[in-house]
Amino acid sequence: MTQLLNNDKIGIMPRKEASHWVNPLGQDARRAAARRRATDPKYADLEKKHEVALAIADLVILHRTRTRLTQEDLASRMRTSVSAISRLESGFHIPSLETLRKLAAALGGRVKIDIVDIATSKKRQQLKTRAVART
Repeated sequence: MTQLLNNDKIGIMPRKEASHWVNPLGQDARRAAARRRATDPKYADLEKKHEVALAIADLVILHRTRTRLTQEDLASRMRTSVSAISRLESGFHIPSLETLRKLAAALGGRVKIDIVDIATSKKRQQLKTRAVART
């Protein structure tokens, strides 16, 4: 999902109590979500509905933790409330472009929006033709 907004790959950070490397967003939480998604169609639909908001939340958490900022620190830098940061990190709120700009500035970065994987109808037809030719 984070690929929707940025080509940044999620960094891997060590977990002190484990001997392996895990994502700062929580490997266990991702596994639990995958299990729930597989068994609960309503959960899968809700997750699909909030896909962009969840991708933004992942990026906010990732970059905030990489810069070792608390939610309070980030809120102060953005001149907003801690509850606003919490909302961004919840995955159920899509921020405005202006909020994304403030966020990027507070983290020392910039906003990058990318549109990927757009195939024209001609290219789609070529892909279908290749797929049929392989079978």
